[in-house]
This record gives sequence, structure tokens and C-alpha cells, in this order.
Amino acid sequence: MKSRTHSLEPVVFNTFNAIVMIALGIVTLYPFLNTIAVSFNAGNDTLRGGIYLWPRIWTWQNYNAVFAGGTIFHAFWVSVARTLIATVLSLFLTSMLAYTISRKEYVFRQPITIIVVLTMYFNAGLIPNYFLIKDLHLLNHFAVYVVPGLISAFNMIVIRTYMQTLPEGLIESAKVDGAGDFRTFFSIILPLCQPVLATVALFVAVGQWNSWFDTFLYASSKLNLSTLQYELMKLLSSASLSNSNPSVANGNNPAAINMVTPLSIRASITIVASLPILVVYPFLQKYFVHGLQLGGVKE
Repeated sequence: MKSRTHSLEPVVFNTFNAIVMIALGIVTLYPFLNTIAVSFNAGNDTLRGGIYLWPRIWTWQNYNAVFAGGTIFHAFWVSVARTLIATVLSLFLTSMLAYTISRKEYVFRQPITIIVVLTMYFNAGLIPNYFLIKDLHLLNHFAVYVVPGLISAFNMIVIRTYMQTLPEGLIESAKVDGAGDFRTFFSIILPLCQPVLATVALFVAVGQWNSWFDTFLYASSKLNLSTLQYELMKLLSSASLSNSNPSVANGNNPAAINMVTPLSIRASITIVASLPILVVYPFLQKYFVHGLQLGGVKE
């Protein structure tokens, strides 16, 4: 009787686990699939409700309204440029700082750590930050997207914590062989930190890609520095105003925006903004799994 009970336990657990995972998958995927359906449905028909997983009246008009005028394409490449440049530089500088303060022989590692961590809890505020950016001559300059976020306290702590789990013997062996700190960092530490660096890279890239408020504050007067998220935000605002005055929305193509509604344009904007991240994420997912496996092994 006991052996029969033990033989049923895996079956019961696997069945329950499968049901829970399927339910979580449905709950997770449904909002995104519903957004896709709304984005391809006629705007006036969407107001009736009842759109779930399939459009009732198919149309490309929502996406035509998003891409009307051509500014979206230039803004897309600006967003790509800021995301790539900021992610690479932030990873490089943050990981170098993390390696420095992870070394026990560095006498100033504790004070520097405290100073960096304090920036996570205290902020001067929006107006002082604006005047700082202005005094640094970064207004209406592409560098305003990159320089302020070069070092992240949170990401530095994440990378430093991961580096502290690496075997100390590897670094000692490198020093015995005559390798300096730079050689040790580039030849040993960075290759071993690929999982955590990929994780942090995704954090930085998603933050850079979704950012629009810094464009509004520091570069709104320069059209060639407008980012994708900022253009989409302006389009959404115009679509909302079109309820009372349709001709206000999207001056480049008023006729196109008249055929859509704020709900349908919001769905289209969500898909356009999230698609690049969805394309990149599968390539980084393996590093998340690998990082969890390494993090569970102690020397």
C-alpha cells in the first residue's frame, strides 16, 4: 500500500504542476494576445467591446496611423543607437567598478560602496538634475541619453555580488602567472560573468528602450533626437485629443487618425514598442538559466 502511494505521488504532482503552469501561461499570454487582436481591429468597432483573441473587423489602419509621417522610422534608429551605446558603455564601466570594489585588498572599497549605494536612496530632484544637465552642456545633445546612466548602483551591486562568488583561486593563479588587474579582468573575470552581464544588459537595454521622459525634458526641441517612445507618446496624446477634435491628431495625416480610436492606437503602439524587446529576449534567456545554475553552486 505504501509503495503504491509513493508511485502515485509523481503522477499527482506532475498533473497539478501542469495544470498550474497552463493556467499561468494563459493568464500571462492573454493580455498580450488581446492587445494584438485590438491592434488589428477597426477602431470604431473596438469601442463596442467583445474583442478577445481575434479581431472582429480586420484592418491595418491602426498601424498606418502609427507610421504616418515617417518620423517613427528615424526615431526608431535613434532609440536603437541610444540603447546599444548606453548598454555597452554602462556594462563596461559598471563591471569595472564592480570588480574594483569586489577586491578585498582595495582599501577604499567600503567608502566607495557606501557612496554609490547612497545614490539609490537619495536624489536631488528633477529641477537640480535639469540644471546639472544644463551645466554639463548636455541639453539637446545625444550624450544626454548615455552619460547620466553610465553607472547604476543597483547593477553594480548585482555584478559585484556575482563576482564575489567566483573562485578566488582563479585570480590568484592569474597573478602568480604575472597577469595584472586589467589582464585578469578582461581575460578571466569578464568571460566568467557572461550570465550576470547578459542579465544586467537586458535591464539597461529595456530601460533605455522604454525611456521617453528624458527626451521630453532634455531634447524635445531637437527633432532629430526624438526617440521612438517619445514619438509614440505624442501620437497617443494626439489620438486622445481626436475624440473632441479629430483634426488635431497627427497633423501629417489627419484622415488616417480619424479612422482609429485611442484604444486601438494604444494597442498598436504597445505592439510596436515591445516587438524589438520580444525579438532580443529569446537570445538572452539561456544566460538567465545559466546564471541561476551558477548562483546555486558554492565553492
